[in-house]
Amino acid sequence: MIQEEVSFSALTFNMLSITIYRGVLDMPVTSRVLRLLESCAEKDYKTVYQTCGELSSALLSGGGMKSLKQAMAEEVLADDNIFTRLLAKGGTDNLNERLLALAKRDLSVLYLAASNTAGMVKDFLSLNSLPLWDDSPADYPLDGEWDGCISELAEFHQKNGVGQFVYCNAFLWKGNSLHPIANPDTIRLADLKGYETQKKIVVDNTLAFLDGFEANNILLYGDRGTGKSSTVKALLNEYADRKLRMIEMPKESLSELPELTARLSEIPMKFIVFIDDLSFSGNDDNFSALKAVLEGGLASRPGNVLIYATSNRRHLLRETFSDRSGDEVHHADTIQEAVSLSDRFGLFVTYLLPDKQRFLEIVSQMAKDRGLDCEQNKLLALAERWALERGARSPRYARQFISDMLAKLSRGESIDD
Repeated sequence: MIQEEVSFSALTFNMLSITIYRGVLDMPVTSRVLRLLESCAEKDYKTVYQTCGELSSALLSGGGMKSLKQAMAEEVLADDNIFTRLLAKGGTDNLNERLLALAKRDLSVLYLAASNTAGMVKDFLSLNSLPLWDDSPADYPLDGEWDGCISELAEFHQKNGVGQFVYCNAFLWKGNSLHPIANPDTIRLADLKGYETQKKIVVDNTLAFLDGFEANNILLYGDRGTGKSSTVKALLNEYADRKLRMIEMPKESLSELPELTARLSEIPMKFIVFIDDLSFSGNDDNFSALKAVLEGGLASRPGNVLIYATSNRRHLLRETFSDRSGDEVHHADTIQEAVSLSDRFGLFVTYLLPDKQRFLEIVSQMAKDRGLDCEQNKLLALAERWALERGARSPRYARQFISDMLAKLSRGESIDD
């Protein structure tokens, strides 16, 4: 019993002294492992039982239970620290020996806790009724003893990034913090029919950005329902495996844009800040904040951040006739400022509603992709009627039409109804 108590204490103290991977100690699984070890060392049986239950609950995933090694390894991979950032930037080439030794020591301690906690607790309590966990190994890159997986860790972080960006690609900026988007739009570029010239401009600019070349901020503007926002969102699904991440920023939060870009500048990944349906009116502080980040502020936009915005307006600052006829002495300067923001985007990509022929081509292509089995002339006639009832032809209406046809056929209904 004395030997067990010493083991619990030694492992607890080793975990408390972790340095590089210290953030892991606050994560859901590892924090409970630490509390469980402390409670066993102190013979606090009530806390031991309670923490065993909490830990088992934290290990539940997808209808099953992860092993402790699997769950703790995921938290190790999701930690953002100086070591993982250096690995993401340049692999093991730029690591100094002292930093590498500290990281290896932390990884060794965490692996020891992941490998031995379940058995130690079971022996300590001499009970089989506790919900303990299997000993399945972690997946790549931590599928061996963790302090011996440095090269694998470097490969992982170079591909997947660091911190919360490892397991999530899309985020919403809200309340001065990043919130992961659990179910981002899955649309792909191949799903967007037509507008090939526009898509090529956006894709080429994005690839230049990912390849480390100069790239421009982009304003995608034009008619509603033409695929401006979908084009931007599709980029994430195409290039997330190249460490591209996307952050949606509501236009009412644009005054916080300099703060966001400053945070992102320190992270060895590429980011697109996505601003949807952009426009301003009156004396809007957000107007000045965006203008400064695009070009003109003392702090330049970081090289790992681009801004892609969509708008139905070419000139982003709404202007009325009363604005033009006001009594301001230097009125021309005000008008110049009103149009200057859109000029600060390096690229303008225009999306206009398709004509009838192009609209029907889009419908036909979507029907083929979705496996809609219907006589072609009838399908296109119904699509044209659908568009006329809504007062416009657009890719959005085409997609809605195809979805409606598929739903009717799945219910055994006639598409003429």
